[in-house]
Amino acid sequence: MAKNIEEAMKILENGQREVEERQKYILKDIPGPLQGCGQDVSSILQLIQNLMYGEEKEDSQRMHGLGERGHVTLLGHSLVAYISGLHRERVRRLSIRVQSDTTLWLCRIFRYENGSAYYHDDDREGLLRVCRLVLYSRYEDYATEGYAVLSCRHPVIYQSSACRPGLGHYLCSQLGLALSSLCTVPSSTTFGSEHQMDVSVLDRLIKDDVKSGKVPLLLIANAGTAGAGHTDKLGNLRELCDQHNMWLHVEGVNLATLALSCVTSSVLAATRCDSMTLTLGPWLGLPAVPAVTLYRHEDPALALATGLASTQVAEKLRALPLWMSLQNLGHDRIVKRIKHALRLSERLLEHLKKMTSIKTPDDLDRQMSLLEALNMVEDEVNSPIVLFKFSQETSPESPESNGDSLDEYSEGEIEFQDTLNRWLGEQLAQQVPSSGVDLVHLEDEGSCVRFNPLMTSALLGTQDGDVDALMERIGEMVPLLSLTMCLRHEFREEVSNHSNLTYVEDLNWPGLGGIRYNPTCKDPDESKRQLLQEKINGDLLKNLQQLETEVEFSTGPEFSPEKSCIFIGMATENLDVAKLVDAIAAMGRDIEEGSKLLDNMTETVQRGIQEAERQLQKANEEKIMKEGVLRQIPVVGSVLNWFSPVQSSVNGKTFNLVAGSLDSTESIYSMKTQPVKETDLTPVFNITKQSDGKKLFHRSPASSESLSVASSVSQPGDVETVHFQVPVAQVYSTETTEDLPSRPCRPSHSSEDSLAEEVEN
Repeated sequence: MAKNIEEAMKILENGQREVEERQKYILKDIPGPLQGCGQDVSSILQLIQNLMYGEEKEDSQRMHGLGERGHVTLLGHSLVAYISGLHRERVRRLSIRVQSDTTLWLCRIFRYENGSAYYHDDDREGLLRVCRLVLYSRYEDYATEGYAVLSCRHPVIYQSSACRPGLGHYLCSQLGLALSSLCTVPSSTTFGSEHQMDVSVLDRLIKDDVKSGKVPLLLIANAGTAGAGHTDKLGNLRELCDQHNMWLHVEGVNLATLALSCVTSSVLAATRCDSMTLTLGPWLGLPAVPAVTLYRHEDPALALATGLASTQVAEKLRALPLWMSLQNLGHDRIVKRIKHALRLSERLLEHLKKMTSIKTPDDLDRQMSLLEALNMVEDEVNSPIVLFKFSQETSPESPESNGDSLDEYSEGEIEFQDTLNRWLGEQLAQQVPSSGVDLVHLEDEGSCVRFNPLMTSALLGTQDGDVDALMERIGEMVPLLSLTMCLRHEFREEVSNHSNLTYVEDLNWPGLGGIRYNPTCKDPDESKRQLLQEKINGDLLKNLQQLETEVEFSTGPEFSPEKSCIFIGMATENLDVAKLVDAIAAMGRDIEEGSKLLDNMTETVQRGIQEAERQLQKANEEKIMKEGVLRQIPVVGSVLNWFSPVQSSVNGKTFNLVAGSLDSTESIYSMKTQPVKETDLTPVFNITKQSDGKKLFHRSPASSESLSVASSVSQPGDVETVHFQVPVAQVYSTETTEDLPSRPCRPSHSSEDSLAEEVEN
């Protein structure tokens, strides 16, 4: 069995597949009827692999190898299916031994004496069964009368505002309780414990509920909140629960530290709770092992009635994969994995404290009094979860610090810093995926980057080198964030100096901001003006994206309400904002002038053709008057022309698009060639760029020294010029003569060809 599992894992983890083999199984992604003859195991595994990875490229990131511990866990799941087919008595003896051994080991490892265990796949299921147990205990007639006994005295479940989202609603929906039975306790306002449950407020809420005839049922406390990893004051909460005869349940990632020899007093108090939930799979890197809820209760009959205990063999065998994995690891390696995760947190936190623009929860921005320091004694150790964010204070001299708009700007500044931190977290997760960092939004701090190695390091295989790589990426991105913060106001001021540009404020965009080019169109039709604006800004964005520069240009956020805008990304080192804005304005003017030329050319050509036709008609009338009426009669005119030929003829007309005038074709016939006036209507806009890299829009070395956030000065190099032109107008003749001599050839451009087709049409 172990050999077959190993071979199956090799097939699933093998990223090298032939193209023909992929095409063979791609059609099987479409559900179809069950085959009558069946399939072999290798074909089924190939189908599973195709469903897992789909059309991913071979170099795309695949799942981390399970390793020896993972194979042991998978073998345990296979043995559960195998053992369930044995004789009932053998299965009973084995299941009892497995469950009792696992429960004993976990209670000893996590210092929970005289406890029982319930093994469940959903990490919320254990708390749900505990709530049922408490309902049976507090309401004696609940087993016979059901929910009718709850109508007189409503039960109340208390949870912290920092509890994981959706937990309270899940309990109420599964227990059939009204949402009014859920009471959310706010966090403390005491300095140093902002993320902990407020014990005094909880005490007042409980007393109010008791006076109103309600039953305080259960309190959900945290030993490591879902967001920030803070631990509630479990000692005080334990005393409060004893006073009001409440059940205390504790959960959180910090419970893993109970396995260590040195445990903080705040976490050690969790051993006195009535129940706790342990998620051993992420902590130890064991795939698909059940979560465990340890609890203490004296009545086994109630535990059996609520599902915490079971006589079913399959329920008891659920602990077999965990039983095998714990034996395979041993106590020393269990402790080693937890210590490794804590060391990674300490390593990252030590580096982050050295960076001035990175703030962690341990950075105290004001002095603590003696009383505040005493209040923090219970939380004397940092949480294994490391939260950090980019934060840069605005200087008092900056324009954002004006008194009238201080509050408004402060709100916008905070929101923009959240946007930058979201960008930072996304970039770190993409560039260092083995670190396991993610984003979390806290009510007070806003968007933060979270590093939680206790939940990710064992599964991802995070090592010290990954933390170093993470710090290296942070060191590269923080200067960009600082530059962007410093140059945003300068960018806004430069845009305001151009009448044809509008600054677009979007605090959800991580960059300098948005810009919109406003064409000088006087058309009274609003829809036509909008279409022209969209076209010009779209062409401007395409031209900017073709530049070889480090600055990124985009259409902005996906769901941004602003349309027809060009958003500029993060600022780069030595960026000259004035050059950037001037270049955008000049390119926009060039595109607008070219657009006007195309719009006006059709009208100009039509007027020229009408004028040419009028002059030709006038010349024909003069010719008739000169030759006489008889020459216009078909037969008579031919005889007269044969005896007395007439040398006069009507000269053709050629229309000059550049000058907008009609010229005679007499010079063309006399010179046997068609003259071309070399007049270029195209305004040319030049951008100098460095040939030794993407150095467009960089400051000069002298001006870059004045920018404090810049870390280096660009070096001069060979320069070249980029030209942006609109189509060149050509000369078209209104005369259609077969033997008209051809014009000298000029290099053709796609834009000129399209222009000629438009004019001819």
